[in-house]
Amino acid sequence: MFNNAKLSKIALALALAGGLSVSAVAQETSSGIRGTVVGPAGNAAAGTTVTITHIPSGTVRTATVNNAGQFSARGLRVGGPYTIEVDSASFEDTTINDVYLSLGEPSVFNLTLEAEQAVESIVVTGSAISAMAGGEFGPSANFGLEDLQRAPAINRNITDIIRVDPRIYVDESRGGTNPINCAGKNSRFNSFTLDGVQVNDSFGLNSNGYPTERMPFPFDSIEQVAVELAPFDVQYGGFTACNINAVTKSGSNEIHGGFFYEYGNDSMRGDSVKGGSFDFGSFSDKRYGFDIGFPLLKDKLFAHVTYEEWEGVNLFSRRPEGTGVVNPVPITQAELDEIVEIANTIYGYDPGPIPTSLDNFDEKLLVKLDWNINADHRATFTYNYNDGNNFTESDGDLDEFEFQNHLYERGAELNSYVASFYSDWTDKFSTEIRLGYLELDNRQISVGGTDFGEIRIETDDVDVYIGGDDSRQSNKLSYDQSDIILKGYYYMDNGHNLTFGYEQKDFEVFNLFVQHSETEIRFDGIENFRNGFADAIYYNNAPSNNPDDAAAEWGYKAHTVYIQDEFEPIYDLIVKLGARYDWYTTSDAPLENPDFVADYGFSNSTNLDGEGLFQPRIGLTYTLSDDTTLRGGLGLYTGGNPNVWLSNNFSANNVLQFGQRGRSFGYTDGTRSLFDDDVVYAAVESGAPAGPGWGVPQELYDAVAGGVGDNFELNYMDPDFKLPSEWKLSLGVTHVLPGDYLLTADLLVSRTQDAAIVKRGDLEQVGTTDDGYPIYDSVREASFVLTNTDVNSTSYSASIGIAKSHDNGITWRLGYAYSDAEDVQPMTSSVAFSNYVNRAFFDPQEEVSSRSNYNIEHNFTGSFGYTTQFFDGLDFNLTLVGLLNSGEPYSFTKSGFEGTILTYDGTPWLDFQTNVLNPGVARNSEDGSWWGKVDLRVSQQIPGFTEGHKGEVYFTIDNLTNFLNDDWGVLEQIGFPNTAEQGSDAEQVIADASIYEIRLGVNYRF
Repeated sequence: MFNNAKLSKIALALALAGGLSVSAVAQETSSGIRGTVVGPAGNAAAGTTVTITHIPSGTVRTATVNNAGQFSARGLRVGGPYTIEVDSASFEDTTINDVYLSLGEPSVFNLTLEAEQAVESIVVTGSAISAMAGGEFGPSANFGLEDLQRAPAINRNITDIIRVDPRIYVDESRGGTNPINCAGKNSRFNSFTLDGVQVNDSFGLNSNGYPTERMPFPFDSIEQVAVELAPFDVQYGGFTACNINAVTKSGSNEIHGGFFYEYGNDSMRGDSVKGGSFDFGSFSDKRYGFDIGFPLLKDKLFAHVTYEEWEGVNLFSRRPEGTGVVNPVPITQAELDEIVEIANTIYGYDPGPIPTSLDNFDEKLLVKLDWNINADHRATFTYNYNDGNNFTESDGDLDEFEFQNHLYERGAELNSYVASFYSDWTDKFSTEIRLGYLELDNRQISVGGTDFGEIRIETDDVDVYIGGDDSRQSNKLSYDQSDIILKGYYYMDNGHNLTFGYEQKDFEVFNLFVQHSETEIRFDGIENFRNGFADAIYYNNAPSNNPDDAAAEWGYKAHTVYIQDEFEPIYDLIVKLGARYDWYTTSDAPLENPDFVADYGFSNSTNLDGEGLFQPRIGLTYTLSDDTTLRGGLGLYTGGNPNVWLSNNFSANNVLQFGQRGRSFGYTDGTRSLFDDDVVYAAVESGAPAGPGWGVPQELYDAVAGGVGDNFELNYMDPDFKLPSEWKLSLGVTHVLPGDYLLTADLLVSRTQDAAIVKRGDLEQVGTTDDGYPIYDSVREASFVLTNTDVNSTSYSASIGIAKSHDNGITWRLGYAYSDAEDVQPMTSSVAFSNYVNRAFFDPQEEVSSRSNYNIEHNFTGSFGYTTQFFDGLDFNLTLVGLLNSGEPYSFTKSGFEGTILTYDGTPWLDFQTNVLNPGVARNSEDGSWWGKVDLRVSQQIPGFTEGHKGEVYFTIDNLTNFLNDDWGVLEQIGFPNTAEQGSDAEQVIADASIYEIRLGVNYRF
């Protein structure tokens, strides 16, 4: 008899609820099956053979029941269906059909064999017994193929799917970037794995967590995806927020696949909210692709190929006053026309139009091979390619305005390769070997090129930008990453299941980042711009005046060892106990700066060599009854800190590059015009006019060539820097209510340890103002230090969800999460200066734990699905996904001059930022506005051209709420960096998230 009632009832409820479990298992690249086989009297059925067959590919695995009555099979493909055949010499044979496996730990079940009877065998239907594998320990969310296919995925991105979990907030205010914030944590602290190897934004320039502009692999290549907030398995690391894991489809013995085409244009997108309009111009949007799985050798070698391409647009809605648009920039069209006229006639430069839309693209290819070497060994190989771009505003705050040539293209080309080998050496011992290589070529290119530098015209209320953005004038990044992953599993006769392994990541980077290499010039007012009287001039370069010579080339190796034991000390209680140790080795160090050593008494050439962290973990799951499972765990995690924070120490050491200012040569005191006859310009491109923007004033050029600079603050790492880490404690329950309503609840408590922050290294407090603000003096060479804080931040996340699948084709789920997340610094940026200033504070050097920028206090999510057949054999599907959440927190601050200059008694290092809090006010004490919307997908299958083929026509409406009423679905949110001057209109309408978009599509499956 099949005795798995306790697990199968919960698992069946999960499966019927659509697979969108509020909590599931820790995720890997494969799955497995283990369990206990006993005879009618409960005695171990030792010697019984268990044969596991993956029906689509014919892959066969066997295991033998040991003297304790237990067996185990690891490294199985996710999905199914599987057939499990139990062959006993003493008892009746049993066959279990239709078993489906999820990502993660083995599915666990108990089987009691019957005495021999006059029947051929006993056949049992397994349903989806492993939709909840037996080892559920920590909070996570698991999404299967059906979830991916039916959700209103307007972006064809996993963010469209995983947002249904209320603990996962996808920030839709960033256009198509869609950062993933898990339980109120910075998206930079996530890890993303594809087929077992990290494909993170390893350097740290992107807020979406990907190394590329969008999801780096085709949407239709995904078999399953999971998000783990606290997987207590020691195999998981490289994050402190959450781990996002995807596994790709495989080929089979039959040819399966399909193709799709989606289309949208400006007439299918909204243009108004609350009576106000947006002007996006004319555009079209096309997505198309195919996937196909097929056998190369039946039962032996299989392939699956997926291709996807997007021909789309970036839209820009910022317009001057008087144009009737939402969020007008406080400057007139006449003022902008005057700036364009001066730029063209006096500077000889065309700044381009006011941007409305710019075409972009994205191309993806994934090829996967599966090889059944023999009954005990199999291998897989995955190749993934992605190239795509976006056009991005560089200075797009409410008090800034850019012409088109000041925008820049963000793009990246990625190639990755993963080879995995799964081997069963005995019934007790199996291994996995995984080899990965990834190379990324990142580009950041000004739309108007870099022959002309950046010019900022400061009007009464708005700074207007023309020319090439100062941070993209010399900006180039490429890196490669090699991975070696060795895992072993040993199943002992006494029921202890050991996991052990070693991993190594070799990371090598080339990073060129020289701001102002083509100059930045600031003018106080349009008239000074006309006459050439500069308010500031910046020029940075290597002494050779070739910015490539200022590039940083460095790398490291990250190592991991771990061991874990999973066992059942008492019936129905599973314990997972283990530890991992991560450490770094490197011979690369920043170049030493002698002036720094003289001032500080130690070297700026600190690196991570030898730094490591021991991470203990324990997970528990207890099957309380047929209807209820309890879970919990405690563990320490490290990782997710962007490498760009380390790279700053290699680039900004005031040895590779030097900076000069116009003030050092009398250019900014109002006595010299940049058009005076005695001003000589160097480094002018061939054919360009010798004038401001096109060249560098000779004095600044020569000073940099001589190695003399009025430099930026040097960046260094604290010699006592420790790896930042986070403790996670989790408690949860899954319960099946009468009527098969699935109820889940989880509590996650996390506490930071040695969190990374940025401080000024040169400041000493020399006094205090009457209001209690500190007064500082710079007593050493100006610097920023990447260091740790001793202040620990505690965060809480409590969630509850309920789901139900009805016999009439209706499936629904509701979820709610409460989050109270804190941090000492939000660490919003890539550059040390930006991390330091882009936050609210009372004291810029303070270490105070406050509410996180990324905290969404209340988040409600829901989904509704309906499937029926209006035509025999042809499904009609309707899916609604609803989101309702409180807004991002923010701070009211003093005005720039009052806050950063007057408040600190004239200390002038904060550059008029609006980030200073009033006395007694905590950072992020203000609550952002609530936002809610509903998305819709409707599809109807149509007959195919032959038996077994089906087509589908569908449409998706993103923000159906705005489609129904332009007062609904409107996102109003604080701008970056979550600060606003006291008394100002803090929030603005976010156009891209607030207006509806319709996309029509067709696909064909065979």
